[in-house]
Amino acid sequence: MPLDLSMLRKNYALEALSEIDVHHDPLAQFDHWFREAMEAQMPEPNAMTLATADAEGRPSARIVLLKGIDHQGFVFFTNYESRKGRELAENPQAALLFNWLELERQIRIEGRVERIDAQASEAYFQSRPKGSQIGAWTSPQSQVIPGREVLLDKQKDLETQYAAAEVLPLPPFWGGYRLLPEVLEFWQGRPSRLHDRIRYVHVEDRWKIERLAP
Repeated sequence: MPLDLSMLRKNYALEALSEIDVHHDPLAQFDHWFREAMEAQMPEPNAMTLATADAEGRPSARIVLLKGIDHQGFVFFTNYESRKGRELAENPQAALLFNWLELERQIRIEGRVERIDAQASEAYFQSRPKGSQIGAWTSPQSQVIPGREVLLDKQKDLETQYAAAEVLPLPPFWGGYRLLPEVLEFWQGRPSRLHDRIRYVHVEDRWKIERLAP
């Protein structure tokens, strides 16, 4: 039977967002909202949708975890040979989306993506739990495999090989990316679907702040 979703509604009324009140720097505004998300004890506030596209413009999206933010942008890690890694090599443009339902907020970010240096990737990789390091070496991410036993057998071999080691070497196919933001949009739910949308656009070495219609 068809699934009727027409009556699923929520009226948003927690907060307001004004272009007068936001920080002039969108990264500072992001930091402010992110800290509020952590204080609200939301589960994994750093979970974000990463949208990429291949050279022909075919899009794909998945959830990844934000692992760093600095004055340049937003850092995440993955397998370079995964679908997202291959797409970023073909088309180094991407979008991020944070959806914090409990706070009735979203943040959309668009920009160019570049790899971070190998030293920083290694430092983060070796800070992960050992099981996660073995998992990264184990998985040929996004490739077709005949069954889960292939992964389990390789995992067991690696556990034996590195039984005495505290950390594993950085895989040559794994590391970090930084999204350099060009556009950021902060969305705050409001009553009657008249939501607040404040957008920052990077223009000539400065950030232009503007309001969008909901």
